[in-house]
Amino acid sequence: MRRSKLTILLAIGGATLLFLALTTTGIGQGGTPAAGQRGAQAPALPGAPAAGAAGGQGRGGGNRGGGQGRGGGNAAPAQPTPRWPDGKPMMGSVPGQPTGRWSGGPTRMAARDLDQVPFQPWAKAVFQQRQIDQFEPHTRCHASGASRQFSTPYGTELLEMRDLQRIYIMDEGGPHSYRIIYMDGRQHPAKLIPSNYGHSIGHWEGDTLVVDTVGYNEKFWMDTAGTPHTAQLHFVERFTRSDFNTLQYQATIEDSGAYTAPWTTAMFTMRWTANSDLFEYICQDNNHGPELMIGSQESEDRSRQFVP
Repeated sequence: MRRSKLTILLAIGGATLLFLALTTTGIGQGGTPAAGQRGAQAPALPGAPAAGAAGGQGRGGGNRGGGQGRGGGNAAPAQPTPRWPDGKPMMGSVPGQPTGRWSGGPTRMAARDLDQVPFQPWAKAVFQQRQIDQFEPHTRCHASGASRQFSTPYGTELLEMRDLQRIYIMDEGGPHSYRIIYMDGRQHPAKLIPSNYGHSIGHWEGDTLVVDTVGYNEKFWMDTAGTPHTAQLHFVERFTRSDFNTLQYQATIEDSGAYTAPWTTAMFTMRWTANSDLFEYICQDNNHGPELMIGSQESEDRSRQFVP
């Protein structure tokens, strides 16, 4: 009787191991490759993701850029940087391919070690106070320029209008506004009315898009951490799409009203979220940050009046 039970257990164990071996080799029923392992079609444009390729996509359609998805399997490696016929990198969606957006922009431009940032004393004091009260204009549905524009909840879209020689940066989760980068070789106007987004002109340095912006007002934070600035801010951004899923971002801040010298941020990485379009977003109706309007993230302070 004992031998019969042992024989049955060994048989069951052997069948289980055989099933696992077949599963891990990607063989499904009928001897065909399992779902997700079939060969993809050729891309429509050089550097574009192949049709049906996972591209590191997670469950929500967000692209994990060659890392592991929630299922634990290895994602397909990122495709090369997509390019226009003249060789310039495409900074947004690829014509004929699913649209997408960039997400994961910089939230804190100042280094963790604040001694590395050349704050003027008043600017450092303002930065430290903003860590406490957190009265950020963006949370009250005001447009935010500089790098803060890329830290919206639902990502940012870069739309290239090559016939107009312009690039539009579309915000989503926030004021749902946009910014124009002029690519036609113009210079900044001699007289500018200060605004949240300023006046941006761009040019290419190899594969890097360099954007030069002046004409800011003082009504926004440059990032979610509250890095201060004045109307003298000269903001230079560098965008490099190193592969299909990755956009490298770095900024140089020159503001003699708030800093004793120009300084450059660390390199930040934005990731591509495929299969997504801009959608209607009314900030006043969808604002889920009331605690940021009346106090800190940890508690609400109704002891003093604050008018946006």
